[in-house]
Parts: sequence; structure tokens; C-alpha cells
Amino acid sequence: MILNQAGTRRFRAFTSKHLDQLLQRAGLGDDERLKVRAVATVLPFRTNAYVVDELIDWSAAPDDPIYRLVFPQEDMLPAADVARLADLLKAEAPNAEIQAEANRVRAQLNPHPAGQKELNVPKIGEEPVPGMQHKYAETVLIFPKQGQTCHAYCTYCFRWAQFVGDADLKFASDDIGQMVGYIRRHPEVTSVLITGGDAMIMGEPVISRYIEPLLELEQLESIRIGTKALAYWPQRFTTDPDADDTLRLFERVVESGKNLAFMAHFSHPRELESPLVESAVKRILGSGATIRTQAPLIRSINDDPAVWSGMWRRQLRMGLIPYYMFVERDTGPQDYFAVPLARAYEIFRDAYSAVSGLCRTVRGPSMSATPGKVCVDGVMEVAGEQVFLLHFIQARDPSLVGRPFFARYDPSAVWLTDLRPAFGDRFPFEAADALLTV
Repeated sequence: MILNQAGTRRFRAFTSKHLDQLLQRAGLGDDERLKVRAVATVLPFRTNAYVVDELIDWSAAPDDPIYRLVFPQEDMLPAADVARLADLLKAEAPNAEIQAEANRVRAQLNPHPAGQKELNVPKIGEEPVPGMQHKYAETVLIFPKQGQTCHAYCTYCFRWAQFVGDADLKFASDDIGQMVGYIRRHPEVTSVLITGGDAMIMGEPVISRYIEPLLELEQLESIRIGTKALAYWPQRFTTDPDADDTLRLFERVVESGKNLAFMAHFSHPRELESPLVESAVKRILGSGATIRTQAPLIRSINDDPAVWSGMWRRQLRMGLIPYYMFVERDTGPQDYFAVPLARAYEIFRDAYSAVSGLCRTVRGPSMSATPGKVCVDGVMEVAGEQVFLLHFIQARDPSLVGRPFFARYDPSAVWLTDLRPAFGDRFPFEAADALLTV
């Protein structure tokens, strides 16, 4: 079904060179398509035939949520920047001139939020270990060099800077020996997250090179794989040429005594509807792995409690574990996608209250901010003042984890840095010794 007569993949990617033709299917006029192409010079675009043919309702485009999930929109960037880039494209300016302007716009979009390149860099002695992040004591992230793309890109992706072709913005490595050596030197590390990009863009022989050495580390309790492949290319686990070998690799991880957790990214219920997804999920669960689900809350795509409660209930029926509702990060087109924290809490609360206790494994709305993962627990009145109640799910300073704190209520705040402390002059994490580096 998915294989041709030669037994090779029939995965077909669409990139910016296909964008104009695809946009015509959405009924966009010449000027509208030009502006979208202008945005795509700054933010990366990649999708595939499965997403285009099976997930998008073209009769509803450009308002269809899956269309908006993968196709750039002209108002994702400031109008003046889009106009300049559109003029350059219309004039068929030299590519170097277009890229220079695109780079100028990118520099304003906070390509590395939460200190990803400054605060999380692990070191052996004085030497940094490329392709790793160590934000929390017990967890390290590994970014395989071969995993720095995806089957399709989400328009809201906070790691968009990995995909724009600028080597200075990327962090990745293929030196698994150095990474393993770092973990051995840090016995507090008990969990590894393999991410990217998308770890499952790699074929089985490549991903095995990263996973197999980790099985020898007795200190590790779990290996996590960050992926949206179940939503964007479920054939990766069913009919791709190396699907069976990949599942056998998963079995070896489980047989080694380590928990293998898929951190599956589902942004909308439609991504769960295909029989291919159900088949892929059954095969992964059959290997002994678990699948935990997460996604950000995104304006115009899933900012509706019924969307989330329906998605969690379907995930539960499929054997998945709802895990996180995230707040859109302070990078890329945040102004376009962000939902105010007060509204985000209302959406989470209404969705949470509409599901059974088995779905209430989910946490949120959570901000992956510089000091840690901050959860918005509610809006309340304390001592006559309306405030946000928040707590740290994770923190650079472990002593902050689980401790509640208050921020002044601000109906327009969309991120931690928009908030101001209530009942004091600073937040707990703003103490001089709170921002720890590992």
C-alpha cells in the first residue's frame, strides 16, 4: 500500500519550491500567495503527501486547522517585513539579497528561547558537548545530527531555527561517544530525551547508533523519543521498509529494563482519526513502549476546550497517556499564535473538567520558560487582589519545584516575562542564586 514495487518508501516531501502550487488549492490569489511565500523565506516550510492528501480539508482552507498548522500565513510576521520581502520576490532579486533580509527578520524572533544555547550547554571540563542540553539535573536532551528535520513542520514550532539552514542557529552532533561520556560523568542523569527536529525522521540503522549505547548505562531509567511522526507520517511504524526493525529496536530498549516513552505531539483531533495512526499506535504499544501526548495551545488551531477534551478522550481510548498542554513559546510567530494566560487557564480548566480521571494525567497550561516549567494553576482573589496562582513543574533550581507563587493578574499576559510578582518585589526564581546552570 505504501511501498512501490521496488520496496522503497513513497514518502514525498513538499518544500517552499512547491508552495505556490499548493497555495492555489487553498484558493489564494496572486498577491496573497506572494505574501505567504515572503513569510516562508523567514520561517521554514515543509509538509508531505500524507498531510496534504489525508489531513487537510481543502474545501475549508485557508481556515482549516490542519492547513493553518503547516502552511505559513501572511500575518505571522510584521506587515512591513512581509511587504519588503514580497517586493524582493516580485522583483526577482538575487537570492543573497532575499536571504539577507530574511536573516534580519529572523534575528528579531528570539530563535533560542529559554536560554537554549547559553544556559543549557553541558561541558566536559571546559569543553562544551555539542548536540546536548542539560536544563534539569535528572534529564539531558540529545539532538542527533541526522534528526534535524521533520516529516512536516508546524507553523508554531519553537525549534524553527533548527530548520532554516543557518549553521549558527543549530545545535546538533553525531558524536554519541562524547554524549555517553558526559552522562557517565553525571550519575544524577536518569532520563534521556532524543529530540530534534524529529528523532523518527532517522532510519533504524541511524537511530540505533544513538540508542544502543544508552542501554549500557545502568543509571538511566528511561529513554524518551520526541516525535510528531505518528501525526504526520504514521507509516514510519507500519509499512516503511525499516518499520519492523524499528519496532524490534524498541523491544530491545524495554527488554534492557528501561522505560521507553514516546513523547507524541498531537495538536488536533483530526491527526488521530486515520486507521494508519491506530495501527501505528498498536504496534508501538505492542513493543512495550508507552506513548505520552503533548501539544501547545495554539490560537486558530486548537484554542477550544472541546477540541482538547475530545482529543484527550480519543487518546485514552487508544491507550495513550495525556501529558502536557503547553503555552506557545516566546519565539517565532508568537504574536500570531499566542493565547493569553488567563484564557489558556480557562480552556484547560473547561477541558479538564469534561474528562474522566484517567485523562487527568495531563498538566497545564505550562510555560517552558528560562527558570523552568511554570504551570498556571488558576486565577483567584487574595487579600483583595486578583492574582495568578502558579507553580514550577520543573526548575533549574530543584528547591523551587512544587512551590506555589503568585503574579498580578494581567488579562493580556501571554508569557512569564509579561507577569509581575504579587505580594513582593520579585518572584522566587529571581533570587540571586536561583538561576542555576548545570
